Amino acid sequence: MKKEYAIEDTWMSFELHPETPPAGMLLFERFRGYDLSSFYDQLRARGKEVGVVFGDLTILSNSRLALMASEYARDLGRYDSFHQNIFHAYFTEGLDIGKADVIADVAGKSGLDEKETLSAVRDGRYASRLNETRKEASLIGLTGVPLFVIENKYKIVGAQPIETFRELIDKIK
Repeated sequence: MKKEYAIEDTWMSFELHPETPPAGMLLFERFRGYDLSSFYDQLRARGKEVGVVFGDLTILSNSRLALMASEYARDLGRYDSFHQNIFHAYFTEGLDIGKADVIADVAGKSGLDEKETLSAVRDGRYASRLNETRKEASLIGLTGVPLFVIENKYKIVGAQPIETFRELIDKIK
């Protein structure tokens, strides 16, 4: 008998590197001693498997403003669109998503009013939501993104090959 699985799609606006300066920083400075070229080769390979193109990143953006904008988008029912567009802006186009003009442009592409989005970001109304998410992430042991939790028990962290998912699901059947 084939076991069926329900997929629950829960996206958290998780600030992976809250210590990043507001202006962002060069990736090679943040990750000194790491071979970023092999990391991006692997990331591009995982992306290719699912039709996602990863461009050349040079900046580690401070994502806090973008995450607050995503929460604003969530409240207006535009989260999925905003999430896809901000992901594309950063990972494909290599734009600095810590900048207000980039966030405004993504908001517009996502069906949101640019000025209202920036107002919601600047007035700090979503800061407490991000702080709560950080606490929740700590409770579940989130150390990297993406994080997939299966049956509230098994975790897959990072951009892993599809085979990793198949092996885990076969193991827990």
